[in-house]
Amino acid sequence: MVINEIFYSLQGEGFLAGVPSVFVRLAGCPLQCRWCDTKYAWDQRAGKDYTIDEIIHTVQECPCKFVVITGGEPMINPDLPQLVKKLKTAGKHITIETAGIAYIPDLPCDLMSISPKLSNSTPDDAKASAVHEDSRLDIAVLQELVDNYEYQLKFIVDSQDDLPEIQQTIEKIGSVNPEKVMLMPQAATRDELLTKSPMVAEMCRQAGFALSQRLQVLLWNNQKGR
Repeated sequence: MVINEIFYSLQGEGFLAGVPSVFVRLAGCPLQCRWCDTKYAWDQRAGKDYTIDEIIHTVQECPCKFVVITGGEPMINPDLPQLVKKLKTAGKHITIETAGIAYIPDLPCDLMSISPKLSNSTPDDAKASAVHEDSRLDIAVLQELVDNYEYQLKFIVDSQDDLPEIQQTIEKIGSVNPEKVMLMPQAATRDELLTKSPMVAEMCRQAGFALSQRLQVLLWNNQKGR
């Protein structure tokens, strides 16, 4: 597998925010979102080749139970099932962070952290934009993930205008537990996060969703590997 990076930190987002976790970042993502903070992992060759056993060994050196498989987009990697099964055998709690564009059944995953991409993620480049719009939102795949895994739905908010689109997306998916929906500010810097957080908090209060923290931005200003 091509691994972009493996590092030990705190989970920055979602219902497990603040939990010490080891992150395994897989290379490769077709979406290329406009505000993506891990553009360095887009290319499928952006990393180092690891065997599954080498990944497990590196993870085992970190003093924690929680493992976050992220990207890139992990769910498009054909070797993901083998990796997850070995991590589970090693006694790890596994979160998979995904945009929800591909479905793999029967993964021993403790938390599917799904971040459906809204229209606010569309790249400025015309060619990339066309590819992005064709693949950023697959309602059937989102339904499969929600129906078959323990999950959280995280929506990235750029402005108040995003709320109707979020609500429409949830309605289209169906059978979504609103207690598992989180909104989080689109922010590349600490200053941007602090500026947008009150707006998103108010949206959460009005809509009944939870506010997701972004500790990697708040604490380390989005520093790579933190």
